[in-house]
Amino acid sequence: MPGIMLQGTGSNVGKSLLVAGLCRAARRRGLTVAPFKPQNMSNNAAVTKDGGEIGRAQALQALACGLTPITDMNPILLKPESDQGAQIVVQGQRWKTAKARDYASLKLQLIGAVIESFQRLNAVYDLVVVEGAGSPAEINLRANDIANMGFAQAADIPVILTGDIDRGGVIAQIIGTQAVLDSADAALVAGFLVNKFRGDPSLFDDGYQMISQRTGWPGFGVIPWFDHAWRLPAEDALDLTSGPSTGGVKIACLTLSRIANFDDLDPLKSDPGIDLVMVRAGEPIPADARLVILPGSKSTRADLAYLRAQGWDIDLQAHYRRGGHVLGICGGYQMLGHSISDPDGIEGPAGTMPGLGLLDIHTVMTSDKRLTRTRARHLGSEQLIDGYEIHIGRSEGADRSRPFATVHGVNEGAISSCGRVTGTYLHGLFSADAFRTAWLAGLGIYARPYNHARSVEEALDALADHMETHVNVPALLALAR
Repeated sequence: MPGIMLQGTGSNVGKSLLVAGLCRAARRRGLTVAPFKPQNMSNNAAVTKDGGEIGRAQALQALACGLTPITDMNPILLKPESDQGAQIVVQGQRWKTAKARDYASLKLQLIGAVIESFQRLNAVYDLVVVEGAGSPAEINLRANDIANMGFAQAADIPVILTGDIDRGGVIAQIIGTQAVLDSADAALVAGFLVNKFRGDPSLFDDGYQMISQRTGWPGFGVIPWFDHAWRLPAEDALDLTSGPSTGGVKIACLTLSRIANFDDLDPLKSDPGIDLVMVRAGEPIPADARLVILPGSKSTRADLAYLRAQGWDIDLQAHYRRGGHVLGICGGYQMLGHSISDPDGIEGPAGTMPGLGLLDIHTVMTSDKRLTRTRARHLGSEQLIDGYEIHIGRSEGADRSRPFATVHGVNEGAISSCGRVTGTYLHGLFSADAFRTAWLAGLGIYARPYNHARSVEEALDALADHMETHVNVPALLALAR
């Protein structure tokens, strides 16, 4: 067999973390291993070394494998731009934007790219660990499927079905999935896992046996809740939570409706000297926040309207008048200016929208998309930032004369004349420990020493240990061989 595939009884059952943990466990056994997800839907993207973009979860899984992310690890990426449509990225590059109702007819054109990417990985690595999307129980989507059983059939790969006991009804999740699968798809399922158990797993022994008896599938383990999951990047905006309360300085981030590339926040969430608060719809910006962050967005003007609908524009002005600091990243940077123009209707209806007016810049959306890994030098501290850029639009104006950083000698970003409002197109900036510490100190936020990269590595090792304890990893790997 060329590999193994983890599918779920539904979305958010923990597939991404389990794949990362299995990848790290296999790597520690001396295997060369790569992650693969045929189709992902996420606005949290990573820029690859071959100049494309993939889902952030596959970038984390690549790290678990000791690899640099490449586009073959996630050949189809769907980036929602509205409730009914998404941008389709094929092998790292934007292909087109389509409505959800039209996507089913396009999938036949995409299966070739999916299999091609999988075969390239399969030719190089001992093991490819594949993550499904959504659930194979969505049999209304089975025709032309490329994300779950359609891919498994095309690649002739065994499937492990994962259920989420934390949300309840896991017996029905797994048995019900078998009930709706056709016989050919069901025959590919080699067993099941039960994830996110809280308490004593032995209390589920009877339920575990019932699933196996009803389905005829062997169980490979009951996995308790992984307490260190918050230390690893979240893929889904629904998973975004505030960091654990540390008594540190409060930083607030606005949870926009189309928030994108929010892994920028992970080093802040994990930093023991910072209390990161994710401000959600209907909630005010905390008055005691030292810094407010406007994150990236997949649809800048739509999210600016959403921001205003929450009353956050009023809160931001009050925060600014109190002497607070504001940071805009990518789409958030664009929102801070005087205007955002989209003359060609790239992100929605053509037109211009007034910005928040906290930076003296104007932004014009263009069809050219900047997609690159970037090394920058922060001008205030001279510290290096290894990040990435993934955006459309150009921002120009007087505050650009006070740049945030330089990239190969070219000015990047903007700072207001008072020095308390900053905008940048650089993602991943806070992963640079020395920069993060120096920049926050310039705002009067003195964070404790913290190595973000080491924390992520330690969490991945802990995840692999967790799976080794509660999952029959040797049996899973034997299936793949």
